[in-house]
Amino acid sequence: MDALAGVGQPELRETLLFVRAQAGTVSADDVSGHFRIHRTVARSRLERLAEAGLLEASFERRTGRSGPGAGRPAKVYRVPPEIAAIEFPSRHYEQLVGHLLKTLPPEERQEALADVGIAFAGDLADAAGLKPARGIRSAAERACNALGLLGFQARVAEATEDHVVIETPTCPLRPLVVANPEAAAIDRGLWFGLVGRYLPRRRPCTIACQTHDCLNEDAPCRVALTFRTGNLTTL
Repeated sequence: MDALAGVGQPELRETLLFVRAQAGTVSADDVSGHFRIHRTVARSRLERLAEAGLLEASFERRTGRSGPGAGRPAKVYRVPPEIAAIEFPSRHYEQLVGHLLKTLPPEERQEALADVGIAFAGDLADAAGLKPARGIRSAAERACNALGLLGFQARVAEATEDHVVIETPTCPLRPLVVANPEAAAIDRGLWFGLVGRYLPRRRPCTIACQTHDCLNEDAPCRVALTFRTGNLTTL
């Protein structure tokens, strides 16, 4: 089974969307409980998605204990780094965007691309329908939840009073950035706009955004956002 066949079957597609919406790994028990299906059926779905390359399997102790008496590790599944979109037929949008990039004057290109990313962030936030949060960490988590609702996995990996790191193996714009590295400015604009969308309107701040590992096919993207303000608190 290939990736296209995996997303073409409704029961596998809904299982994949469930896994992608979670911040961490998922077990057959998780899928069984969510869809109210037998554990054997849940495990079969996950195995078929792994066979198609849409999930990766590993083992972990979910109790947090180790050593004798900790029990057998559970087989869990995670979303692998995704650097190409699944399409049929291929639309070649990455090449199209590459041609559009070249039409922008070099001296205005980065700012224009960031503005495009911010506008796209507004589209995604509207589609998710979530409300603003009360602090920096909760705003970043709300942004990750918004992407999860749309089928893109993301989680807050680090958070302080003025700094947040988000990890995402399935960043919406990653295939575009892989094909056109200069499009990373759109990606930064996306994250700037998405997290900024969920910050409280009464607490304005500036956000500096950097993206890392977008071109590393073995790692999730890491998005680092730094906030500068005098009165924001972390929840």
